[in-house]
Amino acid sequence: MIDPADTVLRKHSVVIAGHRTSVSMETAFWEALRVIAEAEGRSVSALIADIDRKRTGNLSGAIRVFVLRRYQGVEAEP
Repeated sequence: MIDPADTVLRKHSVVIAGHRTSVSMETAFWEALRVIAEAEGRSVSALIADIDRKRTGNLSGAIRVFVLRRYQGVEAEP
């Protein structure tokens, strides 16, 4: 069952390449991203910066796809 709290959009400010920006994603994606970053011994900001450097679409979409691929077992590199 889906917890309604997991679907709430949360906005976080991050610094990418020296510029502050904000990213809005559902709580579940923020938590999954935090778990991935922790497992890699990195900060969430560092992981987002790597995803940002390699993306072609919007940042929140790139992060969601990255998280999805990791949880699917597909080797998604940031």
